[in-house]
Amino acid sequence: MLNEPSVVAVNQDTGGILAVGLEAKRMIGRTPGNIVAIRPLKDGVIADFDTTERMLRYFIQKVHRRRYLAKPRIVVCVPSGITGVEQRAVKDAGYAAGARKVYIIEEPMAAAIGAGLPIHEPTGNMVVDIGGGTTEVAVISLGGIVTALSIRVGGDELDQAIIDWVKREYSLLLGERTAEEIKMAIGSAYQLPGEPDAEIRGRDLATGLPKTIRVSAEDIRKALEDPVNQIVNAVKSTLDKTPPELASDLMDRGIVLTGGGALLRGLDERLRHETGMPVHISERPLQAVAEGSGKCVEEFEALEKVLISEPRR
Repeated sequence: MLNEPSVVAVNQDTGGILAVGLEAKRMIGRTPGNIVAIRPLKDGVIADFDTTERMLRYFIQKVHRRRYLAKPRIVVCVPSGITGVEQRAVKDAGYAAGARKVYIIEEPMAAAIGAGLPIHEPTGNMVVDIGGGTTEVAVISLGGIVTALSIRVGGDELDQAIIDWVKREYSLLLGERTAEEIKMAIGSAYQLPGEPDAEIRGRDLATGLPKTIRVSAEDIRKALEDPVNQIVNAVKSTLDKTPPELASDLMDRGIVLTGGGALLRGLDERLRHETGMPVHISERPLQAVAEGSGKCVEEFEALEKVLISEPRR
């Protein structure tokens, strides 16, 4: 499996691409003025069409050794409820990148398949997929999404909340990578025993000089409270709209968390506390959406009905 972030490093003077994926992400905040690291996807949809197309072409070529013959079928995950225009842009970017056929699947459906949930059975399954740009909450039964909610809060928003809080409380400017590292090291959504402290290095806004401060897990939990609360409210709102028969299934089966955000310490405990329901983190939360999409390609006939298909125009 190719597992790389959707980041592209571009030379603004020439328009040339210098790096894609992990290599480009390592450049964030560390490039000279003429080189910029671009995130061509924002909140789960295309923000920069040309760069998205070039990034997809790069990834397709990277996984196909005989590059000149690479005309794959592609399954692309999108947030539930994106507009027809956004959906069309995704397909167009896929075709422009060299795909022979582009299919679309809603992220929570892909996450549920990847997490091994019995989506075709007449029982309720609830999945909460917390990605980089969005959180997708959905109740799935009989191969379809019964009710879903997509909010533009995800891992990126959690990182930004840490940046904003440290800037407000300590007049210290952090980079994106530092904020992400702090989130992964001591970030949490619920108080847990034996919580660690951590040192943060940034630039003092008053002096312009490098400065180090020490923060506690409780400090970072306060910083994350607003986006975490939005995720909790999205889950509650979706449960509110769930038909009673399926709600009864969910009380037995519980909520399954996928995506990188599922790894935020204490989030499962926080959701248990707020909803009174069992909450499980999927076995491979970071890979669930990609593996669900992969199953749709491998078991195409069995899973074709969960895809949003449309003839190429």
